Amino acid sequence: MPRLTWGDAGKRFYESGIDRGVLYVGSNPGVSWSGLVSVNEAPFGGAAKPFYFEGIKYLNYSAIEEYEATIEAFTYPDEFAVCDGTEAPFGGFYVTHQRRRSFGFSYRTRIGNDTNGSDHAYKIHLVYNALAEPTSVTNASFSDSVDPNNFSWKITTRPPAIQDFKRTSHFVIDSRFVAPGALAVMEAILYGTDEAAARLPSVTEVFEVFTENALFVVTDNGDGTWTATGPDYLIEMLDAVTFQIESPTAFFIDSDTYTLSSSS
Repeated sequence: MPRLTWGDAGKRFYESGIDRGVLYVGSNPGVSWSGLVSVNEAPFGGAAKPFYFEGIKYLNYSAIEEYEATIEAFTYPDEFAVCDGTEAPFGGFYVTHQRRRSFGFSYRTRIGNDTNGSDHAYKIHLVYNALAEPTSVTNASFSDSVDPNNFSWKITTRPPAIQDFKRTSHFVIDSRFVAPGALAVMEAILYGTDEAAARLPSVTEVFEVFTENALFVVTDNGDGTWTATGPDYLIEMLDAVTFQIESPTAFFIDSDTYTLSSSS
């Protein structure tokens, strides 16, 4: 193993900034959220719960954690009004303090490094079944300078069921590590195309996208052999008959036996 190093060129990462906010209300097409200032994530729960036996801690259990956040924006899409408890029975006439509708949304955070700046990479966040709780808004008198109102909503979520995982309402796609094909398909769904409107896919569909566009795939040929396909940095030919696989889906059972798993 090589000796550890610190501060290598191109590996000084940082996260900063938010853009590409999209709102999804029910089955309506997704709409861009211009004026999005921040999404302050504040997960609720997850505290350690210790258990003792005869004065000795024998279990330290993590409680269920839920996604909560505060959205701040200078403005919001018209489609968000029903999520804020505002109905419009007539054009330009609004009835406030109505039942608030749940919604989904996505936003992108930027990943920078010391060589490419903030354009190095990004993370796409998906949030499901969110319910907004509006906070106070102060309407002040005009002065000699413009001070726009900053709208704010605390959101709580109802996490959907996920096979093989605990329930969660928050998913993150990291462009540095995701399969390029899966990223392209997800962005086409989330942001729309010339042929299809933007929408928030179900959690099941998200998993299917990554399954069908896997980065590393092992195929059983049915004759006692198998074929592995993937990028060069995961599968490397050491010589004409020897190869090396470096992947989270390759596990050694002993020095001569290993297990390979993939999405197909």
